[in-house]
Amino acid sequence: MKYLLKIAASLVLIGTAGSFAAAEERPVLRSQVMTLSEIVTIGDFYSNAGTLAPTPLFRSPDLGTSGNVPAETVAKRARAAGLTMASTDGLRSVVVHRGATRLDRDQIAGLVRKALSERSAGIDPQNLEVRLLQSPDQVLADPKVKDPIRIDRVEWSQTSGRFSVFATVAVEHGTAPLTLTGIAEEMVEVIALAQPLRRGDILSENDVIQVRLARKKVPAGALADPAAVVGKEARTNLRANAPIARKDFQRPILIEKREKITVIFEMPGMKLTSRAIAMDEGAKGDVIDIMNMQSRRIVPATVVSRGRVKVHSANPIVASLNSETN
Repeated sequence: MKYLLKIAASLVLIGTAGSFAAAEERPVLRSQVMTLSEIVTIGDFYSNAGTLAPTPLFRSPDLGTSGNVPAETVAKRARAAGLTMASTDGLRSVVVHRGATRLDRDQIAGLVRKALSERSAGIDPQNLEVRLLQSPDQVLADPKVKDPIRIDRVEWSQTSGRFSVFATVAVEHGTAPLTLTGIAEEMVEVIALAQPLRRGDILSENDVIQVRLARKKVPAGALADPAAVVGKEARTNLRANAPIARKDFQRPILIEKREKITVIFEMPGMKLTSRAIAMDEGAKGDVIDIMNMQSRRIVPATVVSRGRVKVHSANPIVASLNSETN
């Protein structure tokens, strides 16, 4: 008796497993279909479609668009094609979306930037600023094609910046022409003033900003590295946001022409000072002519600080210095 019960239980389990297997193998309608093809097949709509999966049922929507198909219509066509167990599975409609390679205006501008730089030696595409004038807001291309847009011809005047790019787009059946026009300029980074400077002001790091300008608008001698001028003195009044050139600055003038200055003479164990008149202006380290106020003799001296110069031991001015020992 126990043996018969075990056999019966085994048969029940086998029957249940068979039901589960049948349930798993039954075709199930999907609520959404994603396809790259122009044809939607039974296998796109139904899981477990078996050998009937490649069978066409509908034409796909246009590239990059979606469409709704009544579930009952899908089921009827699938059954008519041989998938006898096809049903709606409780759905009223199925959304079919057809994929596409989608390029927006920024991506289109990037393609133009790359095309222009490849045809102009020495230009970094990152330094090209492209402004599209005639261009679609987006381009939809066949996603199965490796290069959705092929550049055929480029016309670009670097003087005016105007360009025309002639291209072809891979579409559903072949290619379509695409013309892009706009303005492209090579940009460079230079330093400029964050605020105006007056003549004689000393330039600090906080006074300097980086600006990006079209190369053709950058004056000759404009600098990219602030280290060349930070700490120097403005030769003239300078306005904000204007590119900075080396010629705009000089080492800070510590002695003005005709200024009364202190002259320092040093020798071992002795330091002498005297008064003189500067015959030239000078920055630190400059050699300028000075005139002894008593002897009226003119000799060279080196500017060491504001209002102070130093003469060398071999300088004959020592003999005429009205000196005092320190």
